[in-house]
Amino acid sequence: MPCSPGEIGSLFLFEKLRPEQMGRLCAEGRVEMFDAGPVYTEGEPATCFYVMIEGTVVLSRRVGGDDVEVTRTSQRGVYSGAMQAYFGDRLRQVYINSMRVTEPTRFFVLPADVFADIMREWFPMAVHLLEGLFFGSKSTQAAVGQRERLLALGSLSAGLTHELNNPAAAAVRATATLRERVAKMRRKLALIAEGPFSRDQLASLMEIQERTAERVAKAPDLSPLQAADCEDALIDWLEDHGIEQGTQLAPTFVQAGLDVEWLEQVAAAVDEEILPGAVGWLNYTVETELLMDEIADSTTRISRLVDAAKQYSQLDRAPYQVADVHELLDSTLLMLSGKIGPRIEVVKEYDRTLPRVPAYPAELNQVWTNLIDNAVSAMDGAGGEGTLTVRTALHDDRLLVEFRDTGPGVPPEIRDRIFDPFFTTKPVGQGTGLGLDISWRIVVNKHHGALRVDSVPGDTRFQVLLPLSAGEDDEMAAAGSPLTAEDHPTSEEPT
Repeated sequence: MPCSPGEIGSLFLFEKLRPEQMGRLCAEGRVEMFDAGPVYTEGEPATCFYVMIEGTVVLSRRVGGDDVEVTRTSQRGVYSGAMQAYFGDRLRQVYINSMRVTEPTRFFVLPADVFADIMREWFPMAVHLLEGLFFGSKSTQAAVGQRERLLALGSLSAGLTHELNNPAAAAVRATATLRERVAKMRRKLALIAEGPFSRDQLASLMEIQERTAERVAKAPDLSPLQAADCEDALIDWLEDHGIEQGTQLAPTFVQAGLDVEWLEQVAAAVDEEILPGAVGWLNYTVETELLMDEIADSTTRISRLVDAAKQYSQLDRAPYQVADVHELLDSTLLMLSGKIGPRIEVVKEYDRTLPRVPAYPAELNQVWTNLIDNAVSAMDGAGGEGTLTVRTALHDDRLLVEFRDTGPGVPPEIRDRIFDPFFTTKPVGQGTGLGLDISWRIVVNKHHGALRVDSVPGDTRFQVLLPLSAGEDDEMAAAGSPLTAEDHPTSEEPT
């Protein structure tokens, strides 16, 4: 269609250009009429810069498997397409959205290479400023993101070290005590061998010792009130039979699941004068078994922590694999248990029937970490107490992972900004504002899922929706909605 410099010059984007500049635009560009339908598609090579003369345009972005409308306007002069052509090879030149028209619409169309030359020739200072803003922001975001990951790693390392130190120290203490008890047992065995025990009594005593060890392994869990009642009964029995230190022996026997009936069996197996020595010998047996159980529990806990760290880091696994989200959630919760603390109750509402999903497990663990950290921080600000509920379920044709906290909630006025880069409500030095932005990128861009928030005071829910099957790994370019007419916009900063 014919290009009129007067009509093109009436658009706000070109209103300050000189006549010779307008002539060049019409000479090297063109006016095209598009019928209702698509103009270009997101991800295609960006070959043209479009400025709408009249009509209606709709911009959309691909989010997961859906096209989400971001802009619909009939404002003359709005523009889209190859808006960053002047960056050249330093930026991948693809359309960052899809554009369609809902009625016959006229555009002024400028080839991308012509648009790049004109920008560099007519507005060199503006191009330098835009380049500095764009690449400087990306560099800053990368540096701050790396710093945040290092801080998170340091926090995790400190928490893991603390969690490992407790069972390790317990194992060391139990080992030292066990060595002392075994030494006393050897001395007691020598005394028993020199004492007035008959062969039959020794055989009975050894049989009771074996049954005692088996009973320790099956000791029931008692409430504090039940344990106190059992201790009182044992102390009375020991005192009635002339055995000193009943108050020291009774708690150990109760912990091992031994009762008065067991003591009666011991008394029936040996003579009364040697009963105190037999009970003391069996006490060493009980203590030895309990200490070995403590060592086993401590080393098992250390092993679980190491396995959780291995699962969390995914160091020995392929980056992309079919994963069980429950394993990922459990490893992350265990890694963050030190940060969560004892005052926050963790409730797991898992649907174990859910299938495994194709994913990048290490990056999903980073998402879980950011969302759990946000929930804990929110509850810390509300007194440090609360409940963190982690729920999984099937939602339509996607897998839902929900993190629910009882914190004060996200105020409505900032709810639309929490996924923006560098936006944070934390004090300076405590947050970079990239945690939720990174999480959004991982869930939406890399896994083609969705991340959303629903919040009222006392009930904030971050929901991650993941597809159950693998799709094409679309490489999504910088986001933003460039079609805005007010204030003569140029483009939005990529997010």
